[in-house]
Amino acid sequence: MMSRIRSRDTKPELVVRRYLFSRGLRFRVNVSRIPGHPDIVLARRRAIVEVRGCFWHRHSGCSAATTPKSNVKFWKAKFRRNVERDRLHEEMWTKAGWRVFVVWECELRPAIRAATLQRLFDAIVAPASPLASVSSRRFVYPVPEDETTFMIAAEPEASPAAIRGS
Repeated sequence: MMSRIRSRDTKPELVVRRYLFSRGLRFRVNVSRIPGHPDIVLARRRAIVEVRGCFWHRHSGCSAATTPKSNVKFWKAKFRRNVERDRLHEEMWTKAGWRVFVVWECELRPAIRAATLQRLFDAIVAPASPLASVSSRRFVYPVPEDETTFMIAAEPEASPAAIRGS
């Protein structure tokens, strides 16, 4: 039974991917170079989107997060491992500088799908910090507080005669 459970290209994941693509965002799917192989990686925006099933990942307060009546010990252990793995991956990604967004399967029901996807899009395109809009190739050099003048490596030292124009 469990061999038929998909780990990638699930219907909820495809819904999110189609929406993000239609809004002009480009991304990679299940990137193997990032630990945990996140569902959707938007490298330019330093964002990761995880699309999670409420049953498998134990969405708290969701009616779909039920526990099967048979083999309860097995299922509880499995769900505990899933939740712990999700937490560890989120922690790793945030420490590595990624912004992590989680979309739950129940949030993609037709009645609330449009609002959920719009909120996700808005959160992804919003800058993460004041420096997020600055190009990664641009460097900010600190100005010494104790000196009134300081040298920049590319500027030659000016002599008093050069300043007067003689």
